[in-house]
Amino acid sequence: MPIDAATSRRRGRAGRAPGILAGLVVVALVGSAPLAAARDRARGEAARGRPVDRALRRPAGGVVAAENPLAAEVGARVLRDGGSAVDAAIATALAACVVVPSSCGLGGGGFLVLWDPVARRARALDFRETAPAALREELFERDGSTVPERSRRGGLAVGVPGEIAGLAAAHRRYGRLPWHRLVEPAARLARDGFPATEHLAKQIAANATAIAADPTLAAIFLDGHGRPPAAGSIVRNPDLADTLDAIAARGPSAFYRGRVARALARAARERGGVLSEHDLVAYRPLWREPLVVPYRGAIVYTMPPPSGGGPALVAALRTLERYDVAALGVDSPTRWQLYAEILKHAFADRARLAGDPGFGAPLRRSPGAVPAGRLTASATHPPSFYGTDAAPPADSGTSHVSVLCADGSAAALTTTLNTAFGALVGVPGTGIVLNDEIDDFSFQAPNAFGLAPGRVNHLAPGKRPASSMTPTIALRDGRPVVAVGASGGPLIVSATLEVLTNVLDFGLAPEAAVASPRIHHQWQPDVLLVEPTVRAVDRAALERVGHSLREIRSVAAASLATSGAAGFSGAGDARKGGAARNAEDLPPPAPTRAPGAGGNP
Repeated sequence: MPIDAATSRRRGRAGRAPGILAGLVVVALVGSAPLAAARDRARGEAARGRPVDRALRRPAGGVVAAENPLAAEVGARVLRDGGSAVDAAIATALAACVVVPSSCGLGGGGFLVLWDPVARRARALDFRETAPAALREELFERDGSTVPERSRRGGLAVGVPGEIAGLAAAHRRYGRLPWHRLVEPAARLARDGFPATEHLAKQIAANATAIAADPTLAAIFLDGHGRPPAAGSIVRNPDLADTLDAIAARGPSAFYRGRVARALARAARERGGVLSEHDLVAYRPLWREPLVVPYRGAIVYTMPPPSGGGPALVAALRTLERYDVAALGVDSPTRWQLYAEILKHAFADRARLAGDPGFGAPLRRSPGAVPAGRLTASATHPPSFYGTDAAPPADSGTSHVSVLCADGSAAALTTTLNTAFGALVGVPGTGIVLNDEIDDFSFQAPNAFGLAPGRVNHLAPGKRPASSMTPTIALRDGRPVVAVGASGGPLIVSATLEVLTNVLDFGLAPEAAVASPRIHHQWQPDVLLVEPTVRAVDRAALERVGHSLREIRSVAAASLATSGAAGFSGAGDARKGGAARNAEDLPPPAPTRAPGAGGNP
């Protein structure tokens, strides 16, 4: 049964049920709540959600949401001290590079979407890693077949890092505080130490054998007996502190030239890679125009290619705009079926189109909605119904920061090493962990997440691989009201979509919007992932329409900042130990001397 857009457009008119409700509830989802109950439950959850976040609401200042409370506080202090949203995002991301080292770091890269209130425009910055100039696909083959491990671990897996170049480029255009002021908190955390979160302790334990095989990583993340730390144990990285001090004083040249650059190239080569000092000197971040889509009276801006997540989000929102999503219920099987079908189509398109637009990948300024006739309420379909190309690779070792500032600026910043601890290559004398972003290119074999290769994302020197990262901001009446994004490989797309619509469709406060159950489908493999909090009755209904379900502990980890009549609010994701901090919650800054040297890098 097609999900008919004409009949699904309720917009508050009594007596006209959405087509997806009719199809799912009547045909397949016997026993699920009727429309009125679903609507009442959604409103009730919204009402229950709002007080949860009251502690973060303030009339002015700004809010930072991140995946670690120490990092979020660093960013909130920057806002308190007069920094812009971009300033706060930079400082938070650098702090996260220290305290969430399995997810991001100076050896990685990322995407930024921002709102400039002076020019009244959104911008997107691509500081994604690139393939080294000497890298060739045959280096990953043995006897004509791809050896998957070569793109996942060791020197060949390493792309040219873009993190510091990207953050410095953002600061040059949109920074307000001196550069050194944004870098120094991260250096202090690295030198003085920080308590390992439960998430970090688990990541170290899960990768302890590989960490032990690299002396640099072992010295940072294992104790004197080679054991991983317990949660709460103090982790220090004095070499990284020294590297950050140099970057604070001299800007990105301290990373891309000289001692650190030589150490980066040497570490990659000694592990079989081809990264060179010339690759580092030649690296440049790229400013791009963000994708834009109207949705529920808001204007949503998100990342263009080489992000595959931004186009997927735009297609999903264009499709959902046809439906009265709020009537479906926050956690109803009706909603999950609609979202699952949209995601399957979006990921199939992503496989066909996602890649670097500088190397021939399509640059679609306005990805279209899924045709109504291609959405079915009473059944799901085999992968060939949605597309025939195979799905592209994805990143997982990722961190996201969301910032809204009282000056009207906003920033959504996602950074990554790819998989946990990247290539598991430490750089001696620097404290840096190198990425494994080369696995995000398409090879003959599936990547580390079981995703098979797509055609437009093949490896080439200087090319940027496709990514799932989906930093997103939304405006109403010309002012930012949402900054959102997530970490977790292809699950990023689903989490960003679901959290964003939890706010724009259901009116949930940040804590409730982030904490709500989530689902994920990426077309291939043909499995619908559900979190433990998805109800048994909903799972049974989804299985009846043909989905193969698998429970997963978490569908990504989201960071959300919002602004409204009650002030600024934010939420980090408890799934990863995240937190939000409001600048107004902090004590006033102590008097300091006027900034001297070390301003703009």
